[in-house]
Formats: sequence, structure tokens, C-alpha cells
Amino acid sequence: MSEPAERWVREERVAAELARRAAEVVLRWYAGGDDVGLEWKGRDDPVTAADKEANTLIVEALRRAFPGDAILAEESADDLARLGRPRLWLVDPLDGTKEFVARNGEFVIMIALVEEGRPAAGAILHPVSGTLIRARRGGGAWAEDAGGTRRLRVSERRDLAEFRLLVSRSHRSAKIDALRARLGLAHETPCGSVGLKMFRLATGEADLYVHLGGGTKEWDLAAPEILIREAGGMLTDAAGAPIPYNRPDVRTPAAYAASNGTRHAEVLAGLRAGLAEGT
Repeated sequence: MSEPAERWVREERVAAELARRAAEVVLRWYAGGDDVGLEWKGRDDPVTAADKEANTLIVEALRRAFPGDAILAEESADDLARLGRPRLWLVDPLDGTKEFVARNGEFVIMIALVEEGRPAAGAILHPVSGTLIRARRGGGAWAEDAGGTRRLRVSERRDLAEFRLLVSRSHRSAKIDALRARLGLAHETPCGSVGLKMFRLATGEADLYVHLGGGTKEWDLAAPEILIREAGGMLTDAAGAPIPYNRPDVRTPAAYAASNGTRHAEVLAGLRAGLAEGT
């Protein structure tokens, strides 16, 4: 059943506005030299002053704009009172901190609203290019940049041999080779953050991303899911089920796939076969 287009208009607008404001913070640190206040939250888990400042800006603004809503943000303490709330904002103030530190431009800002466990509105902004993509359920997906505003559609590519597969730049697994062989995928492109991979799927620049291991959290997938779905694509776990949100454990399913949707069932079958074989 389609959603009424007038729902979540304000939420979409606020997500977009806050992504733009956070991008100003992130770019200021990005242009400011090597001292970005780098710290380590854990093994292989960096955080910078840019992450923290952007996180604070977004969270405080969301609290003012939607005082009745819960918030789960990567750089904020998790208040489990969110579990009893119907509306939850998910915030990743700087997805791709390693890429930010490496100065390769492959990082994004992601903000999304989840209502009753399903993404309802969201925005992703790529600070280096200045391109913002935004969506709300039933309202389509849109891109805004220096060229104006345009409707987003995922690619219409159907031949798996021609699919453009996105792979991790820093965590590429050998299991990807087995999946490529199983599905007959001939093309791959390394890319930084998960959010940027999803961004490129939503804009039609790529066709497929498959995640084989752990590491992602709810704030990594909520905004991408609403963008990809409203652009005509699909994002599911390996069984084809929706990604769960607002759970006590914020880790997302170990394996999932995002695609343009034309061969999603076959991709999932190949993914499950590989998981069953341990490859």
C-alpha cells in the first residue's frame, strides 16, 4: 500500500538541512590540516573532532525540532528508553572516518527517521561534491547539487555480467571473489564508506553492494534504505527480509545486499549459497 505523499515532509526537510549544516562542520575540519583530533574508540575504530562536533550539532537540533522523538547517534551514549518510542532518529555524523582521515573524499553524513521500525525519511550528503540525496516514504528520492534538483532512479541494468559491484576499499574480503564467480560479475569498483556505496547505488552510478561480515550498525543502513527503496532499488538481509531497527543490539545482520532490484533474488541466492559453504 502506497504512503500518502504529504507525510514526513518536515522530517525530510529537517534531515536535509541538518546534513548540510553538519557538512560545513566536517569540511572545516577537512580543510584545516592534519590535526583532526583523532582518537580510537576501539580496535580499528577511529573518531575525530569532526565526528563529535557534527554529531552534537545534529542531535541538539533534532531534540529542538522533534522533542518527543528518540535519537540514536553514533557518537552519543545509547539511551535504551528509545526502545519504547515509535519514532527514532538514526544519525551517522561522519560515515567513513578512515576515509576522512586519509583525505580521499569518500565519506558522507547520514540522518534518518525510523517510524514503527521502518525507515520513513532520510538524507545522505557527500560533503566533498556537495551533493545531497533525500527521500521520504511515498515521496520519491531526490538529488540536489549545483545543477539543481532531480528525481533519482536506480539503474535499470539487468545483465549480471554487466553489474557494477561496489567493494570495500579497506576491508575487501576474498569471499567477494567467490561471490563474483558464482554470480558471473565482471566489474567491481572500490569505494570507501558503506554510506557512499549506498549513495552511488541510489544515484544509479552502481548496481550492487553485498556485505558479508559484521561491523555495520543501524545508523549505517536506515538512510540508505529509504533512499534506495524510493529510488526503485532494494536493501534486504540475506533471506530477503527487511533490516530490523530500534533493537537493543544496534548491530545489523551480518550479511545483506543492496541492489537496483532487477536481479535481487538471484543475488540473495548466491549470497546464501556462499554463506552455507563458508565462502
